[in-house]
Amino acid sequence: MVYYVVKTPWTLFSEYVRYVKEKKGVSAFYLYRQVIYTVFKYNASPLDYFSFRFYDLDESEREDWSCTGFMYEYQLAMNPQKYRNVLKNKILFLEQFEGLTGREWATLSKLSSDTSFAENFFSKVKCKVVIKNSTGQAGKAVEIIDIENRNKEEVLALMQSKGFDLLESYVVQHDALMRMSSAGLNTIRIVTQYLESEVIIILAFLRVSVNSDIDNLSADNYSRNFGCSIDLQTGKINKPGIYLNRMKPDVYNHPVTNEPIEGFQIPYWQECLQLVVNAARLVPENKSIGWDVAVTNNGPLLIEGNHNWNNLSFVPGEKGFRKDFLKYLSMLKS
Repeated sequence: MVYYVVKTPWTLFSEYVRYVKEKKGVSAFYLYRQVIYTVFKYNASPLDYFSFRFYDLDESEREDWSCTGFMYEYQLAMNPQKYRNVLKNKILFLEQFEGLTGREWATLSKLSSDTSFAENFFSKVKCKVVIKNSTGQAGKAVEIIDIENRNKEEVLALMQSKGFDLLESYVVQHDALMRMSSAGLNTIRIVTQYLESEVIIILAFLRVSVNSDIDNLSADNYSRNFGCSIDLQTGKINKPGIYLNRMKPDVYNHPVTNEPIEGFQIPYWQECLQLVVNAARLVPENKSIGWDVAVTNNGPLLIEGNHNWNNLSFVPGEKGFRKDFLKYLSMLKS
């Protein structure tokens, strides 16, 4: 409860209460009571009640949603703390998954201490680079910079001033994704479950940027960018785009480019699936991972893997998977 009190965006919560109060014709007191009930009944956060639209669901339908507290416990069981560092630290990640990440990268310490290496590195990267804090999460502590008119010393000084310790070459996305939205790199979240030597694909969705150089769905109180559920068999987007802010309408055409959402084909889809399967097999001690995949004209590559992928990943596909996860937990314990 203390965690929920500290972490809940209460301004958004209040907006949700007003929205549902008008939509359903109920009192604020009724909603507060329902939220409290949901917190204790489903191990949920206060926001889960609105994010998963529990106000439109009966008890049997609510049972299949994996709420915040449940997911914390699930991921703790599936991804033990002692094994998580390879996913939490972006430098360790790039070392572990060398050959699957498809981009040049270097640490600030290496660039600062080895002049020959730095000169060679900067001769290979062009125009844009991405500077990061290697332990940052959720699209935070990341900045895209143009280096065409900057020298090496300026870039390193900028990294030092911001506390960034990692530099990566900028990934240029596939032409089809560029037509959808050229503002930022639009990545695919694919969640895998490793179980008894088998890698199960749980869900996948495309994150689409809207006038933003990052595609994170939590930006601007979940209102900037939207997600699109991907059919696992075909690689096609099979539903309208959905904002994590549930007060916003579904998206049928991109609000800037006007590209249609439903029916969009993810390029290199089978290669995307094979990529995350190969990656999951490299770290079997972490069994539940949310992979971020970028697709270029030459195929897919790994951006990162998340041991604590957000349960809001269920929203674009409108399915909660709790019954599946309970089965996987039972199999793990046995």
